[in-house]
Amino acid sequence: MLLTIIIFVLVLTVLVSAHELGHFFTARYFGVKAEEFGFGFPPRAIGWYKNRFGSWQQVIGNRSVESLENAADEKLRPKLKATVWSLNWLPIGGFVKIKGEDGEDKNEGDSFAAKKIWQRVVILAAGVTMNILLAWFLFSFGYLIGLPQSTDTLGPQAIVSESQVVVAQVLPNSIASQAGLQDGDIILRINGVAIGTEKALQDAVAANAGQEAQLLIKRGGAEQTIKVVPQAKSGGRATIGIAIFSSGLVRYPFFPAIWEGLRTTGFILGEIVSSLVGLFREIFKGQDVSGQFAGPVGIANITGQAARLGFTYLLQFMALLSLNLAVINIIPFPALDGGRIIFLLVEKAKGRPVRREVEALIHNIGFLLLIALVIFVTFKDIIRLF
Repeated sequence: MLLTIIIFVLVLTVLVSAHELGHFFTARYFGVKAEEFGFGFPPRAIGWYKNRFGSWQQVIGNRSVESLENAADEKLRPKLKATVWSLNWLPIGGFVKIKGEDGEDKNEGDSFAAKKIWQRVVILAAGVTMNILLAWFLFSFGYLIGLPQSTDTLGPQAIVSESQVVVAQVLPNSIASQAGLQDGDIILRINGVAIGTEKALQDAVAANAGQEAQLLIKRGGAEQTIKVVPQAKSGGRATIGIAIFSSGLVRYPFFPAIWEGLRTTGFILGEIVSSLVGLFREIFKGQDVSGQFAGPVGIANITGQAARLGFTYLLQFMALLSLNLAVINIIPFPALDGGRIIFLLVEKAKGRPVRREVEALIHNIGFLLLIALVIFVTFKDIIRLF
């Protein structure tokens, strides 16, 4: 459990930090001051920044940037546009504090609020872009070292190793269902004979028609034996009632790996968007979709399972999480990047910004609704676990 929590925290920190680095780099590119970049959430434990003489200085605790700029000792004053790089006491995720992000300091050139609308849109959208790029990198790196995936449709330069047969679906009321086989089980051996392809499994099942066969399977990283008695119907080959597919570690040479990483990123991104649209459609129809969400507890549990399966599985899961984070953040909902972009588009249409108080209230309400959703989903996750 402790290892699962540590891995989950590290994964979340990487994904969120990548997102915030997108905001940070684009803000700096457009001349906006990034006052602080934090790993974890406040309160601040310790931070470092460059003073006006170019030397690194240390700041302990929650001392504000404003107090540093007004310090009596010139050596404590930060360099122009210097960023405080901090480690914070809540070791989950990260943040970037951008000057003028809430509409203040509009008359100062290094403020977010002083920039053109299109520049602010780019800064807000850069976090989502970074999560997509991170997923592309993770998939591409995975294809260099070998990613687990179906071997049914592969590129011409694919190199497959550790081929195995995975249960895609267990048919209801079938022999396999009664024996306890589950979707996702990996069939390793039948009566001691290694199974690496669909044909090998079909032949082994047919050879044991009407007699007990012992299936050595892997489920959740652990091996176990399940007994089945294959049966033939209407003179056909013996079956046990499962749909299967071949899986293996698939890798590519360098440039094909980059292309396959991009192709996989685009495909999965499309699938996530399609699933999300379907989810909202079900919500509007009044259907119960609570079982389709996973909160921090559920995601941490899945992260632990992926880590136990191996590094490449964890790598793949990180890429999937990164794409999910990108899609969720671009949704036009208050407090999310997509919601903030909507306010900028309204400002463009009206010719003037929405009142700061009104926008802040809407974002705060959106944030509270998101927190309530997280609490609800977390409660559901805990019930499912126990």
